[in-house]
Amino acid sequence: MTAIPPTTSARSRPGFADRYGPWALVAGASEGLGAAYARALAARGLNLVLVARRLPLLKALAQEITAQSEVEVCCLDGDLSERAFLEGLQAACAGLEVGLIVYNAAYAPIGEFASTPPDDLLHVVAVNVRAPVTLVRAFLPGMSARGRGGIILMTSLAGNQGSPHISTYAASKAFNRVLAEGLWYELKDKGVDVLACCAGAVRTPGYSGAAAGKDAPGTLDPQEVVEQALRALGRGPVVIPGRLNRVANFLMSRLLPRRWAISIMAGNTGDLAPAVPTASAPPTITPPPAAAGPAPAAAPAAPSAAAAPSMSAARPADQPPTKDAS
Repeated sequence: MTAIPPTTSARSRPGFADRYGPWALVAGASEGLGAAYARALAARGLNLVLVARRLPLLKALAQEITAQSEVEVCCLDGDLSERAFLEGLQAACAGLEVGLIVYNAAYAPIGEFASTPPDDLLHVVAVNVRAPVTLVRAFLPGMSARGRGGIILMTSLAGNQGSPHISTYAASKAFNRVLAEGLWYELKDKGVDVLACCAGAVRTPGYSGAAAGKDAPGTLDPQEVVEQALRALGRGPVVIPGRLNRVANFLMSRLLPRRWAISIMAGNTGDLAPAVPTASAPPTITPPPAAAGPAPAAAPAAPSAAAAPSMSAARPADQPPTKDAS
């Protein structure tokens, strides 16, 4: 894959874009929260690098955005658990001034830990832990040198205590929250804002498949979560969207004994359908079902270390938008 060329075609807007632009990278952008972030950031004047596994969904989102705004959108499809893909992503963005990273991708196998295949457990670590650490470390020096920028890590209320049946996922979300809190302090005097967005249940396609058709108390639409997160960026290390979710977090983390909080979470997660994202999970990056050849459990083909992943660029709004978007 060739590097994305720098651009000056998008109209400059004061404020948010000046602090966090001109480019934002959204990982896990194909639907749900990631797509909502992409739309909200485009509305604020940021060019976008959209990253996910499913290129047709990314391309459709890119076409929608470029038809409605004057930003540029580039789509990069691949598996965030693969080191080679992460290296290719960094190389593709080498010529861009990436001022904001939103890491929304997550993998969340459901079931008892001892019954979950070891490869699935390690895939949680690769997607939910190693990938955000890798991307933040890659783009942070540039932000620090410019004295401006932002990082949003999507976390979950499930990570605030042990969460049976999604234990590894919940642990990875706890990692992301603690990482964001530490980075917030390290960078708060360097002009780089870091935020952990600790979401409860969100009406994403993954949530609809896992929640047996009934919303949990405090369930929010993706747009509500995104707007509250973007408003909170630069105001502190953690945001919990939704008043009811904030009350529940206070109750679970401050008032109840730890064992009670874990038991309550067990009641919430016990009815989740297996092999789909959790009720509080962002869109899941998982291997797609077999089409005509690959086995269902096989991960999608990752780029080799020598070959960069393929990037599809959507044109700005003053040109005809491309037909192929994620």
